[in-house]
Amino acid sequence: MAHSYLCSDRTHPPEDLGADDRISNTSTGPSFPNVLSERAGQPDAISTDPVKFAGDRSLFGGPSLTRRALMQGTSVIAALAVSPAYATATDQTGHDSSLTFPPLPNIHDEDSHVAKGYHLHTLIRWGDPVVAGAPAFDPGNQSAQAQALQFGYNNDFVAFMPLPKGSLNSGHGLLCVNHEYTIPHLMFPGITKENDHTLTQDQVNIEMAAHGHSVVEIKRTGHTWHVVRNSPLNRRLTALDTKFQLTGPAAGSERLKTSTDLTGTCVIGTINNCAGGKTPWGTILFAEENFDGYFAGRIENTGEARNYARLGVGNAEYLWSRYHSRFDVEKEPNEANRFGWIVEFDPYDPYSIPKKRTALGRFKHEGATTVLNKDGRVVVYSGDDQRFEYIYRFVTARPYDATAAGMTDLLDEGTLSVARFMADGTLEWLPLVFGQGALIPANDFHSQADVLIETRRAADLVGATPMDRPEDIETNPVTGVVYAAMTNNTKRTADTLDAPNPRNMNRHGHILELIPPGTAPDRNKAKADHTANHFTWDIFLLAGNPDKAEDQSRYGHDVGRSGWLSCPDNVAFDNQGRLWITTDGAPKAGITDGVWACDVKGDGRAITRRFYACPRGAELCGPEFTPDNSSYFASVQHPGDEPGSTYDTPSTRWPDFHEFMPPRPSIQVIRKIGGGPIG
Repeated sequence: MAHSYLCSDRTHPPEDLGADDRISNTSTGPSFPNVLSERAGQPDAISTDPVKFAGDRSLFGGPSLTRRALMQGTSVIAALAVSPAYATATDQTGHDSSLTFPPLPNIHDEDSHVAKGYHLHTLIRWGDPVVAGAPAFDPGNQSAQAQALQFGYNNDFVAFMPLPKGSLNSGHGLLCVNHEYTIPHLMFPGITKENDHTLTQDQVNIEMAAHGHSVVEIKRTGHTWHVVRNSPLNRRLTALDTKFQLTGPAAGSERLKTSTDLTGTCVIGTINNCAGGKTPWGTILFAEENFDGYFAGRIENTGEARNYARLGVGNAEYLWSRYHSRFDVEKEPNEANRFGWIVEFDPYDPYSIPKKRTALGRFKHEGATTVLNKDGRVVVYSGDDQRFEYIYRFVTARPYDATAAGMTDLLDEGTLSVARFMADGTLEWLPLVFGQGALIPANDFHSQADVLIETRRAADLVGATPMDRPEDIETNPVTGVVYAAMTNNTKRTADTLDAPNPRNMNRHGHILELIPPGTAPDRNKAKADHTANHFTWDIFLLAGNPDKAEDQSRYGHDVGRSGWLSCPDNVAFDNQGRLWITTDGAPKAGITDGVWACDVKGDGRAITRRFYACPRGAELCGPEFTPDNSSYFASVQHPGDEPGSTYDTPSTRWPDFHEFMPPRPSIQVIRKIGGGPIG
């Protein structure tokens, strides 16, 4: 018999899915010819006003997109072929860049590598003790009880939260890390891709305990960081037994109630936690992304068939439903509605209840980047990481006031919007509000809860622009400009090209700039209005190999033989406003995943150079700096995840390189030899 539970109970001290590559959006939005038709009668240039359109070469050093360029080859690339700013790769190294480290050449081996002048240190690995009383990692004798106290698997998002709270201390803090998913054939002896359907209940429970989030206190002694063992602040959140509270407009909806939670407000667990963000009041936000792969059952036997089809629910890649009936939609029809949210929690309070903030919408969130707007309201940007999905923005109803009460629930009230990109270089934010436009009972929306539970369908109906896998979205702390990574989309065809997604078979991805009004021409973050209904936009770079014409890549200038990248994923900024780009999928282009950096303005704009290379089979997540930029945290996910690689015969045993240790997802710290700012 199932047991009910209450999220109001305070906690006590403890004793490649591949989903990104699916398509569940059957609404393709305006076609490319239709986008071009909107330009009828306009001059060739999107705008001759550099303040109106930030892509103007006269202001930012990159070519404007033109109607003629769009028409030639149905791509912005045609006009770029004659520009000296887009030369083929040579041995040059982007000499105009403000970055001083020598570019790291393309390296593809069992180890991780960083640019000359820097050193690497592995801080924490899958299975290392986190919570007091956790046993040492024993890969041949794992248990769910042990894993729930140890560092989880496939670390993704990383946030450094200084200690004491509110300080800028760069030598002591909390490291907050997401654990996105598990790979059984790299975790357990005897398991392969061919027999992973034989997992036992104990192994499934270990997987569930390896999901979620870790909080670890860390300190720097000299140049070396270490984990503070048995710290009372250390904590694990898991998919197995951690309570999460649903808050905001959808909380309590009939569509969120289950047989064990008649209130529709309390969920056990969080899954597929990808990127995230930090709030001005010192809490962590983290995303629930590809949650669909955990649920089995025939969706047509639920009352949520349309909703679940739009999200891909019902095609389980995990065996959790075999041993936990709540992951079978036929047995618990509403459980899948309780995932796909943004979670907020206070890492400084180890007994706080994490909250799923429903006002921010339900979809496959890649992250949740916050901006404190000039009027005091808080803005949250998030991408929906799947082919032909959308970019979203949430604006709080009230401004943040550090001295006022009730600020901790600020994210429960506000307006969620979705982006529509225009061919003239403008962007419109379309509100997703019940009763407005198409979001009415005639279209089967009967409350704001319905809009938020079916955010994707709501975005379809208002006419959002389908994008090429929008992943991380970050705001430059110096300029206020927003950068959005489109990882790739090999299913985009000529009839679905548009200005912000201009390439057929987009294998390599690209990065967009979303430019709030007020930032041009001086790009001063204090002037940016992130709450405005209209932005401008530009293509910052088109990834790919400049030596291959078919890649149609675009950078700021010659990037050198090792400077080009493929499949941008997570991005971050240092305190000088330089962009750091991690990749996921670059090996398909013949290079190793890792991190690249570049300037965003001046002579070094979009001249990328490689800083770090992952071990075989891994991608790089994060990234995160300490406030003084003297330490960089590299989140290395799924090392050894290559064809034929298993726990017993892995392609690498990184980072331990011990014959009895499997590859272990880990966090590394990068510091400059002799100290000083990274970069």
